[in-house]
Amino acid sequence: MENAAPEDVRLAIAVEALYLANLLLAPWLAYGVLLWLHFGGRTAARPLAAYHLVQVLRAGLLALAILTACIVAIVANGGFVSLSAWVIAEVYIIFIHTPLILLGLAGLLKAMAGKPFAFPLIGKRCD
Repeated sequence: MENAAPEDVRLAIAVEALYLANLLLAPWLAYGVLLWLHFGGRTAARPLAAYHLVQVLRAGLLALAILTACIVAIVANGGFVSLSAWVIAEVYIIFIHTPLILLGLAGLLKAMAGKPFAFPLIGKRCD
């Protein structure tokens, strides 16, 4: 994947940008486009873009699972008007959401360089 085609690099950049949009701007819309790219076979002939796509889909699912767990914890501890809700929200934003954004930026930089990127712990390394 060192000498990726320009179209492959452009699609990998778009995939990483959609991941960041999923975290920051339009979660359901951006993730829907990522799923459409994955299940529509749009990246089958482009190995770099397909690799980035699988990585961001995994990271997006992890982010959704952790956010769901935080919401369940907030509801279980007195709802959204309690002080514990603020504590859980702040811990989520500082220790989960921000690192996911920074990793997304790292993935975007790698995509711009035409190189693969694997998320730590959840990503599968490229052979």
